[in-house]
Amino acid sequence: MRQLDRITIDPGICLGQPTIRGMRITVSLILKQVAGGMSIDEILNAYPELEKEDIVQSLKYAAWLASEKTVIIPTIPRGLAGAGA
Repeated sequence: MRQLDRITIDPGICLGQPTIRGMRITVSLILKQVAGGMSIDEILNAYPELEKEDIVQSLKYAAWLASEKTVIIPTIPRGLAGAGA
């Protein structure tokens, strides 16, 4: 996906968490900074190796994940498991 070409997933980096351009800066770190009230400029000052597009793509990636369909898998309540068998 071209619009998310800066988001990389590598099992050898940060345990396979989505990172920015293969660096050890995770998408979740960026999202936590934004959620905590930091502006893009503040994040860029704190992490000079980042570029504005890295933050923009982190937000797009989060939006994409949040829009995915969630399927609830029914489970058997613990007290009923094995009942009637």
